[in-house]
Amino acid sequence: MTLIAFDHPGLLYASREEYVDGTAGFVRAAAGAGDPVLVAVPGPNLELLRGALADLGDAVTFADMAVEGRNPGRIIPGVLLAFAAEHSGSRVSIVGEPIWAGRTEVEYPACAAHEAMINAVFAGRDAAILCPYDVAALDHDRVRDAWHTHPVMIVDGARRSSPWYADPLHTAERFNQPLPAVPSAAATIAYGRPADLSRVRRFVAANADAAGLSPARADDLIVAVNELAENTIAHTAGSGVVSAWPETGRLICQIDDRGAFADPLAGRIPPPGHIEGGRGLILAHQLCDLVRINARADGTSIRLHMAAY
Repeated sequence: MTLIAFDHPGLLYASREEYVDGTAGFVRAAAGAGDPVLVAVPGPNLELLRGALADLGDAVTFADMAVEGRNPGRIIPGVLLAFAAEHSGSRVSIVGEPIWAGRTEVEYPACAAHEAMINAVFAGRDAAILCPYDVAALDHDRVRDAWHTHPVMIVDGARRSSPWYADPLHTAERFNQPLPAVPSAAATIAYGRPADLSRVRRFVAANADAAGLSPARADDLIVAVNELAENTIAHTAGSGVVSAWPETGRLICQIDDRGAFADPLAGRIPPPGHIEGGRGLILAHQLCDLVRINARADGTSIRLHMAAY
């Protein structure tokens, strides 16, 4: 029996020319082999590759990673697995650039954990995902992390096995970092029974209104918080607390409970359609601009970021 080898190389580039050569070469080889191809990179690079690959027409699908992947936790279920599902039965090839110089310190741990988790989620799948890294613009530590999250790196056009690549879930755990403290002025509400959920929804709605969220964004945040609070009630023996506070142009909500976060891939792989439940964290990833998770022996904290518009 032939084992399917998932290919997940990181591409180190330092110039526009290196970027186009490395990514366009990958795309052309994949399209020439008959693979469905997705290019999901941030805006300026997206336009660059649209131009470089214009002759391939409909053989390539394009997506703006700064939009579709603004929450890194959304990328695996909403971008990568979704594309693979659309082309079930075919090998898929993807250029995915989830880490760029504009990613903030708050976003980065979720980005790096995502890169590690790809290896576990796609193990045994007939797919290739090329991840470019701009060594001229990215911090040295972020480039170093790429060597830990990719089994192969492409440097100066040559593939090199990474000596620092290890078990992907162990690597992802490195980025399971404590969240910044909840501000002392944050509003809070405790819950523990299904009857409390209506109060939780009203609490989020009031804080969303005070923070200036648009009605649509407020509704999305209410749904996300409600789903996670339901998870506390359904899957833990204790109660939970929702905290809310505004930051510039956004509202932050954090859900804290004493539940164990047993599956590191929770929220990354959609459950089969015939199974009820198990979609709360996936929904939160889909609806929110950023989801940060800190799982500890004594409980779990999930922080949701939602921009006003």
